[in-house]
Amino acid sequence: MRGLMRAGLPAMLCLLPATPALADCKVAKFVEMPVTLIGRRAMVDAAFGSHATRFIVDSGAFYSTVSRASAAEFGMPTQPTPPWFRLRGINGDASADVGKARDFSLAGVSIPHADFIVGGSDTGTAGLLGQNILGLADVEYDLPHGAVRLMQARGCGGTALAYWSTGKPFSTITLERQIDSRWKPHTIGEVLVNGVKMRAVFDSGAQTTIMTLAAAKRAGVTPDSPGVVPVGAFTGLGAKRLSAWLAPFDRIDLGGEIVSHPKLQITDMTIDGDMLIGFDFFLTHRIFVSNAQHRLYMTYEGGPFFGVTPTGARTADGAKLDLTDTAAEPTDAAGYARRAAVLMSRHDVVHGLADLDKAVALAPGEGRYRYLRAQGRLANGQLLLAVADLDKAAELMPDDVDVRLQRAELRLRSHDPDGARQDADAADHSLPPGSQYRLRLAGLYGALDAPEASIANYEAWLKLHGEDADRGTAYNGLCWARGLLNRELDRALSDCNRALNMRPGYASYLDSRALVHLRRGELDAAMTDYDAAIAANPRNAWSHYGRALAEQGLGRAAAAEADRKAALAISEKAVRRAERYGLRFASANSGGGTT
Repeated sequence: MRGLMRAGLPAMLCLLPATPALADCKVAKFVEMPVTLIGRRAMVDAAFGSHATRFIVDSGAFYSTVSRASAAEFGMPTQPTPPWFRLRGINGDASADVGKARDFSLAGVSIPHADFIVGGSDTGTAGLLGQNILGLADVEYDLPHGAVRLMQARGCGGTALAYWSTGKPFSTITLERQIDSRWKPHTIGEVLVNGVKMRAVFDSGAQTTIMTLAAAKRAGVTPDSPGVVPVGAFTGLGAKRLSAWLAPFDRIDLGGEIVSHPKLQITDMTIDGDMLIGFDFFLTHRIFVSNAQHRLYMTYEGGPFFGVTPTGARTADGAKLDLTDTAAEPTDAAGYARRAAVLMSRHDVVHGLADLDKAVALAPGEGRYRYLRAQGRLANGQLLLAVADLDKAAELMPDDVDVRLQRAELRLRSHDPDGARQDADAADHSLPPGSQYRLRLAGLYGALDAPEASIANYEAWLKLHGEDADRGTAYNGLCWARGLLNRELDRALSDCNRALNMRPGYASYLDSRALVHLRRGELDAAMTDYDAAIAANPRNAWSHYGRALAEQGLGRAAAAEADRKAALAISEKAVRRAERYGLRFASANSGGGTT
């Protein structure tokens, strides 16, 4: 008997009843990986020898990967893959190598001779934990309780493996059998959207649930349908940017779990399937993937997903579902921190902070909990308390780059550039040459009016990130810094052109190229880029001021004065900064131009 929804009820959930398990079915856990949730990512601790790091749990990745920068940082030997082999994502592809780690451990468990694909875009962590490890046996994704478990079921046959449900309704989805599980061991099952069959990839690495435009059209929804709104663009493995829309659907049925009026993102992506069931679903469900049975079992644990918060979760016979969390109270600081991360991900900041208070009290000398509490306090608008936690975290972990960069950015916003520069320099000293953090550090140095340091970090980052999705940001940063310094202008122009090839018409990139044209005396070209930049972003003081200088050089005095006044009205500070770099507006009596 399948769950049914009554028409007109808002955002509700129906589930099938549980079925009993056989007595001789044994489900054993052989690896438990505690999970830390940061933003919309589930991370597990790992290490290459003595180098501690983290991986994103990505059930959608066919193989575990590390970036080239991480491989270099951890001294991992690599060799090239065949020329035909490419890493493919939803919006592009990239070349790759193969790396072998002889001293890799995951959640404290040694994994000898672990293999990784080396390449792709940086993730902000060492890389992705994919199906060559997650698919070793059965796997349980229990993000609501901060864990991923590698499991083994024996003597179960076709017995339902939602062993934790104890009478609570669960749903079951039959999974596709992969033809060649070495290369495509994705977790793919059939779901119904508006009554239309869809091949759904259960992808914990996808930050949200998303559907292809072709699949959405089959379900009767397009970007032009009523209620569909644009939600910007995103990048992934490749350099392309994909436009996305948030679209309302009538209902979605996942093996008997039925959600009414879901809102799903749609985009023109290419995947092995019709949709990715992403992090929002994993955060609100306990999921057991039986690779032996080719089935997925799941229970709803509460919270918003698919763009809605179910107002009532009920069984198929209409009984209200009890969503009380029966998990035991944490007994140590790490447990409270993991539970806090789950609460924070569900936007329950108050209870998340309460758990972080307990974590700090239990382990006052552990800087990581201070840092996590600082993030929670920032989310709760408690700036001074957050700064106090960051100060203590920096004292306890002076070489921690996350702490240094976070505090530097806060100090810069609090008009303390000297303190921000101290933290930036400390991070610069600690980082390996090609670290993923150098892109963020380069932008910070740019904001600190340190273009020399900004250039050095952008160049170091690009050496090991030649196919990264964020290359446009780095090339634009180089173009802007060189334009400010009025040097290497040919290289600056080339950098800006590269950035704009990746993201045509982007206002910030146009503004940077316009500055370079201005420095080169190419006033008509500068005007063209400034006009386009201002049309895209009318509130950029730099664009108005730069156009004023170009207009003055072309003898358009009235237009130049109007743009100069517009720039001052938007940000007098930006105009004064431009003047420090020799970009001076000539007074009516001086007869001068720009320098």
